[in-house]
Amino acid sequence: MAITLAPVALPDFGPLGEQPQIPATTYAARADAALKAAGTDWLVVYADREHFGNIMHLSGFEPRFEEALLLLGKGGNRVIITGNESESYTVLAGLPDTEVLRAQSFSLMGQDRSQNPRLADRLKDAGIKAGDSIGLVGWKYLSAEEDDDYAHSFFVPDFIVKVLSRVISGEGRLIDRTEVLMHPETGLRAIVDVDQLAAFEWAAARCSTALWRVVSGVREGDTEFEALGRLGYEGDPLNVHTMFASVSKGEHIVGLRSPTARRLKRGDGVTTALGYWGALSSRAGLLADHDDDFLKPSKAYFEALITWYETAGIGVSGGELFEAVTGKLKSAGLNSALNPGHLGSHEEWLHSPVRPGSTDRLRSGMPFQVDVIPVPMPAGWALNCEDAIAFADDALRAEIQKRYPAMHARIAARRAFMADKLGVALKDDILPLSSTPLYLSPFWLKSGNVLVRS
Repeated sequence: MAITLAPVALPDFGPLGEQPQIPATTYAARADAALKAAGTDWLVVYADREHFGNIMHLSGFEPRFEEALLLLGKGGNRVIITGNESESYTVLAGLPDTEVLRAQSFSLMGQDRSQNPRLADRLKDAGIKAGDSIGLVGWKYLSAEEDDDYAHSFFVPDFIVKVLSRVISGEGRLIDRTEVLMHPETGLRAIVDVDQLAAFEWAAARCSTALWRVVSGVREGDTEFEALGRLGYEGDPLNVHTMFASVSKGEHIVGLRSPTARRLKRGDGVTTALGYWGALSSRAGLLADHDDDFLKPSKAYFEALITWYETAGIGVSGGELFEAVTGKLKSAGLNSALNPGHLGSHEEWLHSPVRPGSTDRLRSGMPFQVDVIPVPMPAGWALNCEDAIAFADDALRAEIQKRYPAMHARIAARRAFMADKLGVALKDDILPLSSTPLYLSPFWLKSGNVLVRS
């Protein structure tokens, strides 16, 4: 395919309007579905400040400082257990008919523990008893290949596992049921409802627009702090540390690091990333207006991105997508640093069906990150173009158009832009959520010149 560098203006894809909210009925349906899928008397969902996505998805609450548990039991029993500081924050939970109990052992050390210190007492108050079966949800889970006792290995603090085991005693059963939410094909967070997709699209548009202000506004002599200051950050909740890194030619770039006071020079390798709940946007390139040597791998990388979009689709296996993208990269002497694409969510990375030999299939309702990071690159160089998309069948697209017409219009405008200006026509079931869709400028000092298929 012929890839060229061309001046292409990034359009305004339409106003965002009010931030979408998840209805209480949606939270209730999610909670009921999760408990049913667990097949146990109780589903107990662990959360802390870093690992909050599962409890957020089910309840609309996420602890700000401490640990928390969401207990879902038969008969509509719904309980949040948290510590001193998050107790008042639970009023934001959208899950209806939820009781709140305080276990002060979840509070930060040095805070009061004189009133409700014992987690075991709170679990019993919630209704858990000897002989009950509990499906426990951690922040990830083991597969059969990783451990012989994978069903009883928990990514949850040992203290909580021991207390739960004592409360249900020897007659009870405690098993890992994290896959109910996080399995890469069938997990209840892998395939989300139209309300969640609307919230994620709203976040993706804001996130990508903010990051593009950095890429298009960067100047020689900026400190990394000054360059990232162009985000215009307005307080959206983050799912990753905000990143910016630059290096001189011959130095190795560390893309995950935060900005410093280092001043940018012409010819530097530069990379930046911003992640909000439900979205991440990242770009990497060269602080220059042109460089023939750098343009060659940039074109090869762009071809691999096109291959991603032209291969992916509902029903495609993750293994097929992995082979297509990595095969295209290998033809140019490159590879993908991580899986070339993964599920997005409140966390930056939920799971991924895109793995070597994976039979997990892409399905309607999946929010996805087009995450293809080319390696190896010469020291001092970096390339990246990450965007959020979703997969949607006819029924889901019709529901979006009916329930969220402005979102539908923005997606249609992005699809038209990619086809008309970038030369990449998408399948009907791929919905670009980012407002910089496949918009890759290798040279940040001439950011309006982007790669296109001619």
